[in-house]
Amino acid sequence: MSAQGPTLFDLLPALYRLRDAQYAQSLGLQQGPLQSLLMLVEEQFAILAEDLNQLYDDQFIETCAPWVIPYIGDLIRYQPVHGIATAIASPRAEVAHTISFRRRKGTILVLEQLARDVSGWGANAVEMFRVLAATQYMKQIRPANYFAPNLRSWQVRGYMDSGFDVTAHNVDVRLISSGEGRYNIQNVAVFLWSLNAYSVTNVPLTPVGAGNQFFRFSTLGADMPLFNNPVSQGPNINAAAQPVNVPDRLTRRVLCQDMQNVSGPVYYGPGNSLAIYFGDQLQNAYQVRVCNLSGADGSWINVPAAGGQYTVAVDPELGRVALAVPLSSGAPKASFYYGFNGDMGGGEYSSRADTFAVKDKNPVFPFPDTESSARYSTLQAAVTFALNNLAGAAKAAVEIADSGIYPLTSATTSVLQINVPAGVTFELRGAPGYRPTLLLGGEITATGTVTATEQSILALNGLLLAYAPPGASAPVPAALIHVPNNGTNQLSQLQINHCTLVPGLALTPQGTPELAGHPALVAELAQMQVAITKSIIGGIQAQQLAIVNISDSIVDSCGPNNVAYASIDGTSGGGSLTLQGCTVIGKVHATLFSLISNSIIWAALAPGDSWAASLLADRKQQGCLRFSFLPASAVVPRQFECVQLGEGAPRPVFYSLQYGDPGYGKLLPSTDDAIRRGADDGAEMGAFHFVLASLRETDLRVRLQEFLPVGLQCGIFYQN
Repeated sequence: MSAQGPTLFDLLPALYRLRDAQYAQSLGLQQGPLQSLLMLVEEQFAILAEDLNQLYDDQFIETCAPWVIPYIGDLIRYQPVHGIATAIASPRAEVAHTISFRRRKGTILVLEQLARDVSGWGANAVEMFRVLAATQYMKQIRPANYFAPNLRSWQVRGYMDSGFDVTAHNVDVRLISSGEGRYNIQNVAVFLWSLNAYSVTNVPLTPVGAGNQFFRFSTLGADMPLFNNPVSQGPNINAAAQPVNVPDRLTRRVLCQDMQNVSGPVYYGPGNSLAIYFGDQLQNAYQVRVCNLSGADGSWINVPAAGGQYTVAVDPELGRVALAVPLSSGAPKASFYYGFNGDMGGGEYSSRADTFAVKDKNPVFPFPDTESSARYSTLQAAVTFALNNLAGAAKAAVEIADSGIYPLTSATTSVLQINVPAGVTFELRGAPGYRPTLLLGGEITATGTVTATEQSILALNGLLLAYAPPGASAPVPAALIHVPNNGTNQLSQLQINHCTLVPGLALTPQGTPELAGHPALVAELAQMQVAITKSIIGGIQAQQLAIVNISDSIVDSCGPNNVAYASIDGTSGGGSLTLQGCTVIGKVHATLFSLISNSIIWAALAPGDSWAASLLADRKQQGCLRFSFLPASAVVPRQFECVQLGEGAPRPVFYSLQYGDPGYGKLLPSTDDAIRRGADDGAEMGAFHFVLASLRETDLRVRLQEFLPVGLQCGIFYQN
């Protein structure tokens, strides 16, 4: 009985309903006692019916109540995991997947899908007996398994010892679970690509020298490897992963073969891993030659000849482009992918929008201007216009709506001056889905004013900042971002989110820092607050009464002997410092360490160094260091569960400490667990703590053990 059908009272004979209505009318009631009684009975029936329906729904994971999920999971012996990757973040979805996987338990494709979904990385699972050099069983012949490799095929050598290896190997009796052995009958290997491919869309290529014939993909003018944008295998994996399905380096041979694909390129073209445009026109794949363009600038090899079949030569391993005929003006544009370990620094990833200081309801001024009657033509003019047209708003932003390169020069040292009025939060940012590059011929000067009750806040978000000297004799700026103490400056806060202030200010063509040890940020104001989140930044100089909070970031002075953090003079103690989930490369001297947690301080003293220690706090009675790696002989406040460098002590092992490398700041899996699993939540210390890589691996091992057939062993191997 419900609103969709007759009630209990409606089912009574009309005589009783009529008498009940007459009795209610005589007493002045809206309904009679009989109708009221049946309504109460009907409510209890509805509760009972709902309970019966829910009991039926609770038999299925798709419709059960949340409290039932653990019980269904226990029935199928589901093992709880951390649930870091998006695909398994929901316990209901994970238990449902486990039920569906039970039907294919023990098959190699289930193990591959588990590896992909649980880790959130590219994955490929391989039964190692398939690449074992052994006498074949006649009931299971493998015609493609040759003892000797086919030397006429580049794929055989190109994928050797990787997840796509097809060559036969001798038996290896070491345990695969230890990471040492691989090739044996009972072994299953899971190969993981833990780096991600990040897009750069429709960006002008950077010219090399004069002549508009030679270019680099990097907006900083340095060599860089391109990465493959992985093609999804869909929610359910029905075929083993291929190289196109994982985020790996884009090699010359792979791209060359793809360009000659008669059915259409997979790696080249709009939406794929690489696309080159002249104006708005996509360059024809058959006119692009993939080759080795190595050599010093000005003498690259294999440059295409004028009048030949190829008009463009591309080297994806070095990130170089050469044209057969120089352009009369301008530069070609390209969309491509680079490799990195997480959403840090300037990038096109959409998660940046959640960190915007100025939301959409506040005035946002686009740059370049989109109005039919242009209001401003330069970035300085856009900033000035926005601050002069607040119309009473407390927040405003200038948003750069492309991934272009913007050279900023000025007759003075300051190439961009931002003066924030009291009570205003101003943000200079890249629009969601874009990563603009600002090439500074000087410094960005940040100033502001305050009142007794109002502060001034400047925020930067999603920008890539680098130094580009306007001339050979141009003076080097104090920093990329300078907050001067000029007597009138009262800026309250500086927020830097998802930005890259290039360590060393700029990169050489080989990718090394131009000015190693030079600070990228100088904050000269007392009581000023600096907040840096998920950014890559060079050295910092902060006045001793400033307050600096850094989280999930890399502070890189381009060497452990250089100064990563200090006061304005580069030696005495800088302002109060908080580090949470950070990697600091270089010496650190602060008046106070308010908190250092889940961080790595990679610092050392050079011979004859005047510093007393490479990690030094002036006030040791206050503050705390926890779950962090510290250099030897650090002078710091009390410690808790920290690892300090010493003879025989574990130390972090990085893929690379050079900005621009895909593995920059990333710990090798061989790093001691005291560091790789030494954070307060069991994840790794350092800037990529938020990636939770070691916890992803733990989740994967739990899942693989659950689905691995009896008698088999499994090992995990990282491919990048």
